[in-house]
Amino acid sequence: MNTVASIIRKWKKSGTSRILPRAGRPAKLSDRGRRVLVAEVTKNPMVTLTELQRVSVERGEPSRRTTISAALHQSGLYGRVARWKPLLSKRHMTACLEFVKRHLKDSPTKTKVELFGLNGKCHVWMKPGTTHHLANTIPTVKHGGGRIMLWGCFSAAGTGRLVRIEGKMNAAM
Repeated sequence: MNTVASIIRKWKKSGTSRILPRAGRPAKLSDRGRRVLVAEVTKNPMVTLTELQRVSVERGEPSRRTTISAALHQSGLYGRVARWKPLLSKRHMTACLEFVKRHLKDSPTKTKVELFGLNGKCHVWMKPGTTHHLANTIPTVKHGGGRIMLWGCFSAAGTGRLVRIEGKMNAAM
């Protein structure tokens, strides 16, 4: 039987072409009860299923936690682990926004000086098959350059001398 014939037969039998509710056990929670639970969850997203179960008992519709969970799932609400985030007050957020707006056009002041080459990855635009071309590679040197350690200090009285540390810095220095 094709689709058109089944729709005509359904129209003759029930007087409508809408999808009718199937046979089965009646819902444990009423629509109003489901809306009350959704309102509770919207008001306090950290409410537990046990507390929601107490709310449904107070309303006169006792139901299990799994029933409540399924009702919330049907309403598009799912339990997920809350993320840990820093607590920011309104004052913090406005101060951060003002700082960003003030320094929007500033250039970064951090600099890292490398004696030879780069320590990180470098991305290159290249065509396929040109991986080993000189322009697409970063030259390296075995035992290239080493490091220099400098030590300096500053205090309320001013800055101190800048001293080069030879070898490893330890408590004896």
